[in-house]
Amino acid sequence: MRRAVFLDRDGVLIRANVWDGKPYPVANLAELEILPGVDEACKLLHEAGFLLIVVTNQPDVARGTQRREVVEAMHCVLREKLPLDDILVCYHDDADHCLCRKPEPGLLLQAAKDWNIDLSKSYMIGDRWKDIEAGRRAGCITIFIECGYDEKEPEEPDHRAGSLSEAASWILLHCRELTKEGNE
Repeated sequence: MRRAVFLDRDGVLIRANVWDGKPYPVANLAELEILPGVDEACKLLHEAGFLLIVVTNQPDVARGTQRREVVEAMHCVLREKLPLDDILVCYHDDADHCLCRKPEPGLLLQAAKDWNIDLSKSYMIGDRWKDIEAGRRAGCITIFIECGYDEKEPEEPDHRAGSLSEAASWILLHCRELTKEGNE
């Protein structure tokens, strides 16, 4: 079975728009900005043998304030610039009560099935409590990127970091420690 790093999109890979302390997805390609250090962090994780899979909620499509084509165009740019293996999207709104909208683990479970992933040896990195809860429910190791939003904090992530670069460093160190313990 394979290992993966599941990545939220807005606030982890790309800069989120923040108004009144709350994060919102970017509205168009002109606003799309990959955060500093993301490309190098992704390369390091990919070279270490991890699948890199984006799992993102994009409810503005269901709400009628964003077009699916715009979201898909943004994902084409991310695929061109980063070594991503897959991008899974939930386009539903909260009221739809689907199983793929984080904090539900549906996107992670689907990826595990499609890519033969061992979720217990995989990581979920996110900047909101819903990301961490989805990772926890799927059985992943969770890493919370602290962005200082004015909203609910996640319950007990396995690790906290200030950026994807810090999270990637921790993952690589964590894997070395687990390998070392397994050889003793």
